[in-house]
Amino acid sequence: MRFELSHADVRELIMLALSEDIGAGDVTTELTVDAGRRASGRFVARQEMVLAGVELLPLIFECRGEPVDDINITHLSGAHLAAGAKFATLRGPARTLLTCERVTLNFLQRLSGVATLASRFVKAVEGTSARVLDTRKTTPGMRRLEKMAAAAGGVTNHRMGLYDAVLIKNNHIAAAGGVRAALKAVGKTGMPAEIEVRTRQELDEALECGARHLLLDNVAPGEAAEWIRIINGRATTEISGGVTLETARAYAETGANFISAGAITHSAPAVDINFGLVLS
Repeated sequence: MRFELSHADVRELIMLALSEDIGAGDVTTELTVDAGRRASGRFVARQEMVLAGVELLPLIFECRGEPVDDINITHLSGAHLAAGAKFATLRGPARTLLTCERVTLNFLQRLSGVATLASRFVKAVEGTSARVLDTRKTTPGMRRLEKMAAAAGGVTNHRMGLYDAVLIKNNHIAAAGGVRAALKAVGKTGMPAEIEVRTRQELDEALECGARHLLLDNVAPGEAAEWIRIINGRATTEISGGVTLETARAYAETGANFISAGAITHSAPAVDINFGLVLS
């Protein structure tokens, strides 16, 4: 899986990260490292992980306005790495490499953490018919990159935002005046719609109204399995709420088409990556 970096959101985020960290200048590096000093550096995984975001390396230095001489990326996003694996090397001005080190590691460690956790969810449901979805529970400003990282780990991206899919949640149902009223309102658009159901009554009403995509929210695996038997293929099903690495398998075995887990993006721990510098 290769990262798509052409979107303006990606460049804007990198520019913001560089400005936040460097500000008026890297005073430590400028005081201690000669301007003409050259260096090489390498990125090494310090733990087993799924790599994500390595394609950002050239863009980070481009946005900084100080391109390096050479960037050699040996593993792309989606690669499963063992502890000790080297995945990229750089060569250029020592000051540039040092100044961009933390921003680069912040992106790589965060995104690879998302990809690594995503891959564990995929592994947990292996052999079932369920696919794992991510959610909108992302770090503000980083959604596009975090969703690319989730995909690098093997999950399927759900909607990017509120603008690209209809998903009727419980508060929409309450505000609209019920399941029937909510489905009737969105039916006028002709857009496919997914609706959350939390009780048997809501489930039955949604099916009576012809709902084709149901979100079963915060139901136990046994109850979810019973509901899916009742649905009997009349609608695709997604299970959400309470899905963890420990429960993912049980939910996948209910026969659901999808399970979604916000933890993939909101609770992924950063992985341990080392950047080693050698002066020349």
